[in-house]
Amino acid sequence: MPIKKGDKVKVEYTGKLDDGTIFDSSEGRQPLEFEVGSGRIIKGFDQAVMGMERGEEKEFSIEPNDAYGDHDPDLLKKIPRDKLPAEAEVGMMLMLKTPEGVQIPAEITEITDADVTIDLNHPLAGQTLNFKIKIVDIS
Repeated sequence: MPIKKGDKVKVEYTGKLDDGTIFDSSEGRQPLEFEVGSGRIIKGFDQAVMGMERGEEKEFSIEPNDAYGDHDPDLLKKIPRDKLPAEAEVGMMLMLKTPEGVQIPAEITEITDADVTIDLNHPLAGQTLNFKIKIVDIS
């Protein structure tokens, strides 16, 4: 039976960027398990499994607007240099907490004597995501 909204699925997957870099994979781990249409995974992935059947394999690409969005320059923030440890360096990932307690990853993109620039965009924002998937189970 084809997958429809509300089905619980298990999917083996490999995700690559346009340059061939693997950014995530279920290889060596349990398959990704989710309820189709629940909004718990990126929109483009959710839509891609619709209509597939158990055992079916597929390759597809997801543009940024159906994944993690475009890179938003408004999410680059400057904070005073003295608010971070001396060992902070460009490329380092920080985990920030919102007032609601949600953790957000932020990458340090620039350090000056006075300020540190952090990028609050998702690390995959602005990227086209290329997937190869296999439907392992549908319930």
